[in-house]
Amino acid sequence: MKSLANENRVFGLDVFRAVAIICVMLVHGGFLIEQALPGFPYFSVPDGVELFFVLSGFLIGGILIRLIEKNELGTMDDLFKFWKRRWFRTLPAYYLVLLLNVLFAWMGWNNSKLESFDWKFLLFVHNFMTPFTDFFWESWSLSIEEWFYIVTPVLFLAATKSYTGNRKWIVLASILALLIIPLTYRLSISNQQLDPFWFDVTFRKTVVARLDAIMYGVLFAWLMHYYRHKIIKSKWLLASMGFVVFWVSKEYIKSDPTGFHAMTWHFSTTGLGAAMLLPLFADWKSCSNPFGKAITHISLVSYSMYLINLGLVAQVLAHLSPPQNELQSIVSYLGFWLIVIVGATLLYRFFEKPITDLRDR
Repeated sequence: MKSLANENRVFGLDVFRAVAIICVMLVHGGFLIEQALPGFPYFSVPDGVELFFVLSGFLIGGILIRLIEKNELGTMDDLFKFWKRRWFRTLPAYYLVLLLNVLFAWMGWNNSKLESFDWKFLLFVHNFMTPFTDFFWESWSLSIEEWFYIVTPVLFLAATKSYTGNRKWIVLASILALLIIPLTYRLSISNQQLDPFWFDVTFRKTVVARLDAIMYGVLFAWLMHYYRHKIIKSKWLLASMGFVVFWVSKEYIKSDPTGFHAMTWHFSTTGLGAAMLLPLFADWKSCSNPFGKAITHISLVSYSMYLINLGLVAQVLAHLSPPQNELQSIVSYLGFWLIVIVGATLLYRFFEKPITDLRDR
């Protein structure tokens, strides 16, 4: 198959993205192999969505900062140009998969409840401030992404228009504001007693509580833009510290998974730790061997993999053909990976990429 990659990619960021989607797949498909290999994969899987969040902030934040420095984010027309590029990239595949989720729920092919679908999914407000359940679970993070695309450039534009000081510091102040506001919101609602399920959908999966997850990536985009030499020089130290912060944050909440820290500071330390890994990966420019090409391919189709892996593949396999023994469990799990990778490749090649290419016409 002809390579789908282009020459402008940074291989280390492809690795970061590939690791993120692999972690998501390990979690979402784990129940399929539980009968054959209880406890697989035998280690605490990092939260792949958090990795996606900081990477998105790092990439999009870098774009926004460059646009500001070049005076290309100063009008509403500039905003619409930015949104056009993002929405051509994200919305068509989302709406296609949303439609398929409605169809699959109507056909009874997965465990989604059709009555849980409403118009809010079309505008990414189904989990803006309140939890949602029982339909297209993956969409929680997509809402956070889309609101990040709206809120962040608007704030940057408003801030740089309102204040005449150095744009560098105005942008930093805006970033810090979007780091503090969601944390403050979480602190304000942290006096709740919730079981693990309702903790997850109330704190982890609502937009207003989680916008800061992406902003840690923007913070490191700012650092890389203005202090690149110093940051790259310290990349190994930052990555080592980031790994410790990320991992300790994940392990710490196991002792109290729905307590005050889990509701509040845990998300901040997780985002900061993950973002601290980015300079190391961003400085890994290329890898042309077969392994590198495989990683790049997984990275390219990762958005499509994320969209289809749970509701359209894992749940369908479990619902229509539940494994009855260990062998069937292994076959189902391997089939899950194969179907997701092949399906995502086809979705990317024949739908996602052709539509994305239209934005430059």
